[in-house]
Amino acid sequence: MTPALAVDDLLDRATEQTGLDDFGDPSFRAGLASYTEALDAEAQLSELGALAVPPALVAALANRLRVVEHAKGHPEVRSEEIEAPVVVIGMFRAGTTLLSNLFDRDPDNRALLRWESGDSVPPPTPGERRSGPRVDAAQVGSDMLEALNPGVRGIHHEDADTPTECIAVLGQAFQSISWEALANVPSYAAWWRAADATPAYEYHRLVLQTLQSGGTRGRWTLKSPHHALALDALTAVYPDARLVLLHRDPVALTASVCSLIRTMSSTFSDADHRAYIKDHWTETLEESIRRIDDFRARRPEHKIHDVQYADLARDPLGTVERLYDTLGMQPGAGAFDAVSAYLAEHPRGSFGTHRYDLAEHDLDDAELRERFAGYIARYEVEAETLSASR
Repeated sequence: MTPALAVDDLLDRATEQTGLDDFGDPSFRAGLASYTEALDAEAQLSELGALAVPPALVAALANRLRVVEHAKGHPEVRSEEIEAPVVVIGMFRAGTTLLSNLFDRDPDNRALLRWESGDSVPPPTPGERRSGPRVDAAQVGSDMLEALNPGVRGIHHEDADTPTECIAVLGQAFQSISWEALANVPSYAAWWRAADATPAYEYHRLVLQTLQSGGTRGRWTLKSPHHALALDALTAVYPDARLVLLHRDPVALTASVCSLIRTMSSTFSDADHRAYIKDHWTETLEESIRRIDDFRARRPEHKIHDVQYADLARDPLGTVERLYDTLGMQPGAGAFDAVSAYLAEHPRGSFGTHRYDLAEHDLDDAELRERFAGYIARYEVEAETLSASR
């Protein structure tokens, strides 16, 4: 049994590490308390998990301390404008990583990079955004995770200098689906999905303001399936956000996300969580669809732009070109040539293959198709044959 985690102890460790003690808006404490309680009661962490998870929490708190302190010392940061960001809101495992990497080829776009999401202060200058000691240190951390669990590389590989999901930043407000991928914690999942996410998105905006204040500005291109569960908070903080939603066969989505979560969480727990993963993450996909449809019904003035995963997989360049036109975006110099070059340099499966099947998670094709029939029909989603996927 893992030792109980105390919120005050984690706060003290972050303060000791940074020499700072102002965490900003205290609303994050409720999420941190919910998560630590769920870790103790539900996660069944292994010895490795008990050693690795607390430092991850402290690291999130430490970056929060540095961001808050930087904004206090540089009040002009809060005046930075985040104009009409492009936000890919999901679905899970539907090509959001590929699309964000293609957006990143455009020199006029500004992605959230993996390393800077967790080491945001001082904000990077243009010359140090893709290389340097902090990038190298973050890459060591990524490589270490993949060494501990080689399956991660084939499922969800990210280099330190490539786009990452917004969950890394929202995790520093402790209202993030990222903590659910690290450990199986149903009570925390229920807590954050019912909570007001606005403070988490306000902190997210502060991080973006901080990062671009270093001189690397541009059209923010962001992504995370988390956003589908918090669209009201997202659009309250970013009222001009341009929302993009990728659609994929929900049978493939369910198999893929269950495989991802099992692989990720098994790094830190030896327990068999397959039944929970199957139930919880299938329900999460359903909840995402419900919340998206509800948002569309209530907020027709805030358009969501639909993209089919099948189109992205078959014709990624053409899909990006059409999406630019739909969103009313002008590409930067050489953007589409750079997209073509990226696709040639990164063929499908270049980071290894992610193989999954329904039987592995006791999933049934016919049952899932019936369960998601409304979604499939509403968005005219193309059926897939399960096979190796990136």
